[in-house]
Amino acid sequence: MTIHIKNAEEQDKMRAAGKLAAQTLEMLAPHVVAGVTTAALDKLVYDFTVAHNAVPATLGYNGFPASCCISINNVACHGIADATILQDGDIVNIDVTPKLDGWHGDTSKMFLIGNVSDEDRELCKIAHDAMWAGIRAIEPGRDIKVIGRAISLYMVDKPASIAREYCGHGTGLVFHEEPQILHFAFFRTLGKMIPGMTFTIEPIINSGSSETVTSEIDDWTVTTVDGSKSAQWEHTILITEDGYEILTLREEEDNE
Repeated sequence: MTIHIKNAEEQDKMRAAGKLAAQTLEMLAPHVVAGVTTAALDKLVYDFTVAHNAVPATLGYNGFPASCCISINNVACHGIADATILQDGDIVNIDVTPKLDGWHGDTSKMFLIGNVSDEDRELCKIAHDAMWAGIRAIEPGRDIKVIGRAISLYMVDKPASIAREYCGHGTGLVFHEEPQILHFAFFRTLGKMIPGMTFTIEPIINSGSSETVTSEIDDWTVTTVDGSKSAQWEHTILITEDGYEILTLREEEDNE
């Protein structure tokens, strides 16, 4: 397993890409409302990214046809923008990855559309807090597996499940690189967290079964097998000498 440890100059490149990713979600926020099409949101992402001298990393990635992933309700991840209109009560994950000067900033958040049910609001909060449980477990020198263990411990008494088919990942000049970041308890060593390492934490949390299925129609859209709702949040993290730095933190967030 080869992990790219970023030097000081490369870390600054990652900070710039992460900041642009965060700004992209901030730009989108007022537009993610009932009545808008996912295609219109995707175009906003494309235009904003290009205007900032970057490119959407998802567009054309292994054939993916959109500038971001937009996953609604029971879509766990990799939702493709189209003529679908957002409805009152929907929960929506938007995952953006601008590639700036060759470096990737990867982040996502949940948007709650109008009158969202209490159950769905709670699911989104659980997913948010699961991500933060993983982030708070980060410490230089610790085994990477403690991230998944921390998320699993947080989820023990929650009325939801962790989708195990998908994980976080290293990112930098390569969109998806080593190491893999599992979001569930795993007892074999996964390697140590080393200063200069950059990776995502992005647990997918389902209100029902943990199992998912990939569409046979587009080979991308991932849904829950039982039709239950799904929620996800994602940040890109830099391991520092004394802790960590969240490269994709938005202004609306506190560094918890």
